[in-house]
Amino acid sequence: MASANQTFVITPRTAPLKARADERIRDFGEIQNDFAVAAGTVQSSRCAQCGVPFCQTGCPLENNIPDWLKLAAEGRFEEAWRQSEATSTLPEICGRICPQDRLCEGACTLEQSGWETVTIGSVERWLGDMAFENGWVTPVRPLVELGRSVGIVGAGPAGLAAADRLRSAGYAVTIYDRHDRAGGLLTYGIPGFKLEKPVVQRRLDRLAEGGVVFRLGVDVGGDLPFAEVRAAHDAVLIATGVYQARRLTAPGCGSEGVVAALDYLIASNRKGFGDAVPAFDSGALNASGRRVVVIGGGDTAMDCVRTAVRQGAASVTCLYRRDRDNMPGSAREVAHAEEEGVVFEWLAAPRAVLGEAGRAAGVRAQRMALAAQSAEGRWSVEPVPGGEFDLPADLVIEALGFEPEDMPALFAEPDLALTDWRTIRTAGRTKATTLEGVFAAGDIVRGASLVVWAVKDGQDAAAEIDAWLTSREQVAA
Repeated sequence: MASANQTFVITPRTAPLKARADERIRDFGEIQNDFAVAAGTVQSSRCAQCGVPFCQTGCPLENNIPDWLKLAAEGRFEEAWRQSEATSTLPEICGRICPQDRLCEGACTLEQSGWETVTIGSVERWLGDMAFENGWVTPVRPLVELGRSVGIVGAGPAGLAAADRLRSAGYAVTIYDRHDRAGGLLTYGIPGFKLEKPVVQRRLDRLAEGGVVFRLGVDVGGDLPFAEVRAAHDAVLIATGVYQARRLTAPGCGSEGVVAALDYLIASNRKGFGDAVPAFDSGALNASGRRVVVIGGGDTAMDCVRTAVRQGAASVTCLYRRDRDNMPGSAREVAHAEEEGVVFEWLAAPRAVLGEAGRAAGVRAQRMALAAQSAEGRWSVEPVPGGEFDLPADLVIEALGFEPEDMPALFAEPDLALTDWRTIRTAGRTKATTLEGVFAAGDIVRGASLVVWAVKDGQDAAAEIDAWLTSREQVAA
């Protein structure tokens, strides 16, 4: 009988159907469909089943990718799903938003040898959605209640991943978050065309149905002292992420019409939920009819330019100081943005925000050239003499990245040690902070990074918290 696997020599790579650009920019729905069963099975069969699976080492979670591709190719879909969820608490979400071109798919042997990579992310998403549709995903039901509790500060991907693993082990888990909805950037930072909100909500519902308690609209360090959170639990995980925006320091950057990327994205997502958003309704955080310039080259910048298109901007330009090959964002997202009409000004850096009466009217930019490459492969840039030019803009969005808040001051914990980058310091490769019983995971430790890294950190932190609490109980006995 012929094998259902290793068909890459006869089967071309085919992605799921994607809506045409002129159609998809009319709303915030996800732009790609799931595979049909036949197509997903065939695409799974392209996997070469390598002896050394570079796709797996290219994944921060080290997902068992060849195993679940093989099972999916053989029509054993629930088994494939079980393999997928064994190493990831948010597989159908990572399947949607991971930059697979830089991770698993980019490391695929077929990609490296010219056969075109396997559609790993799309298969992962398809299996996850199939699992929810068929009832394979059930509420967390621990085999035993351990009688100990863990508090998690932050309801983003790191906190959710940790909560899943800790509740499954039998801990009582309470998640605190300053927002009125859980999910962190999954809910408020990432637009619906990449991640529709019901996909996030079903994960939140699963945790809540399994006994995880969400205390939302609670600002730990503000409304609720961190000391009270520590006192209420046997261990605490800090998974707040990093939300403090880096801002331009160029002349005119304080003008009306210059806004931070996250403020802009949160307003758009809140509007999508049907919330009252005065800053959107007033036009301050709404791109409709406006000439938009987004400054930055990461995935947040791509979220902003594509959101502006859907809001009906008159024009949308992305200004980035390096070239396309050195852009930190996903190449897939750049391609989607170009299809949707976004103009990219590569090798261009902002020099000033132009305007009158304190209101932005344009951006003065400087042409740049690649200068030298660092040991890490990062290119520096230098100005091109005489290379200044102006872009019209009445909405300038700064997508320059994020930095941590002052956590020791916020939590009134001066002994909470930080790194030179103001992220929380942990001991060696562990998640333990300098406060006993307090752990940290995700962006607040590693700096602004990918959702998949936050998931890994959250899962690792859960395992470490479990080991720490178990050892303390054994010592006490």
